[in-house]
Amino acid sequence: MDGSNFSAVRVRKLDEDRAEATNLTGALERYLQAAPEARVAERLGLAGARQGPLSTWLVIWLIIFQRLHPKGTLSVAVRELLSGPTQAYVRWRGKGPGKRLSANTSAYSQARSRLTLDEAEQVSDMIFESLQAQPRTVACWDRPMFMLDGSSVLMANSEELEAAYPPQRNQHGPSHWPMMRVVVAHDVVSGLAVRPCWGPQNGAAAVSEQALAKQIMRRLPTGCGVMADRNFGVLSMAHHAQEQNHPCLFRLTEVRAQKMNGGAKPNSKTDRVIQWESSREDRRNNPELPAQASVTGRLLAFKITGPGGKKEKLYLFTTLDLPAHQILELYGYRWNIETDLRTLKRQVRLEMLDVKSKAMAEKELVLAVAAYNLTRATINEAATALNLNPRDFSFSLAQDTINAFLPAFANATSEQERQQIAQNMLRVFSQSKLPRRRKKRSFTREAWSRPHSFPYRKIGHKTVAAEKEKKLA
Repeated sequence: MDGSNFSAVRVRKLDEDRAEATNLTGALERYLQAAPEARVAERLGLAGARQGPLSTWLVIWLIIFQRLHPKGTLSVAVRELLSGPTQAYVRWRGKGPGKRLSANTSAYSQARSRLTLDEAEQVSDMIFESLQAQPRTVACWDRPMFMLDGSSVLMANSEELEAAYPPQRNQHGPSHWPMMRVVVAHDVVSGLAVRPCWGPQNGAAAVSEQALAKQIMRRLPTGCGVMADRNFGVLSMAHHAQEQNHPCLFRLTEVRAQKMNGGAKPNSKTDRVIQWESSREDRRNNPELPAQASVTGRLLAFKITGPGGKKEKLYLFTTLDLPAHQILELYGYRWNIETDLRTLKRQVRLEMLDVKSKAMAEKELVLAVAAYNLTRATINEAATALNLNPRDFSFSLAQDTINAFLPAFANATSEQERQQIAQNMLRVFSQSKLPRRRKKRSFTREAWSRPHSFPYRKIGHKTVAAEKEKKLA
């Protein structure tokens, strides 16, 4: 290559890097791109431009900001509105421009209450659709693959939440915290999540994870694949995925795999086409199943090395037309959902919803996932610019990087300054990766169980139960 060609290539590469760095922005910038104010107002109609200085678009951003902030209180959001870049989006009417916003949280709290769940869901869907417009595919398959899993979310105690989401019970009686069952679906590579489904975990109206998973499959992008663990490896799930045109990959229990294999335990080289037909028990537990429901797919078995070097069997059912070794490679992405759930609970604080009403709990859940997606999108852009796997990054460090550079982006006065900030942000992102461990962990990577005993908390010589009876009397 001669000198002139080398220089031309280098200039082109610098231009590409500059363009990528310019696109690498923080959560607010990403929110502005994924859900522009005018587009949100158009989609929501009159609801998108409420009376008063705080529009629906701005209220949704402030709730998202709360989820991304480590403290996450209403006062933090109001002070961000008073001093941050979002103050430019306050809309006064008539003689309003001379007014000043109060630092009290009452107006913002009322605006949060007026926001409807439908509005929050529409904006959350808009954000996901925009961020998923250029989906990442796994190395062994040409389409996105979504992993389904369930979890639970605790909430602050209130009469309304106790009635809607009854708490757990044991031999000591009910727990203190209402509990919501949630099912999520995350892209196994990019980590982007569709809007979750939820319902009561206890009580007469309790819903199963499988029922919620069937709901969330209707929200997945057309033609994408679905993957799930043994709890979802049943015929009704495979049939529902087939009805929604989603190729599936489900893990099976040993008992179910043996039954599907004609009563013989599958060996480690099993890879055969089967017709999975519904049984009487399947139709009894899932009345929506047709009488002759069946799914054609493949039964596969592998011998893998589990935690502690222990050998174990892995049984899979799939409708994917891929070689066996690629099916196993694809299922290897399954662990990503565990780290995604941990991120949702720790980094956007979904382990406990500090709310008092059912409506607010549901809006907070939906917009917390939207906040997570905005950060994930920035991580994915950084990964593309640095030619790395997005899963190589620490979500916590990436979130710290975004929060640190937000004020600099807000105060930038020229495009050249923004590019310089983005380049510096990209450099910091390159140092926000997960550590490469040279030695094995000193403990196995598994979930630790919690104690199941929750006796009543004593107040002096009286119990909480006695206090409740006194109030009712």
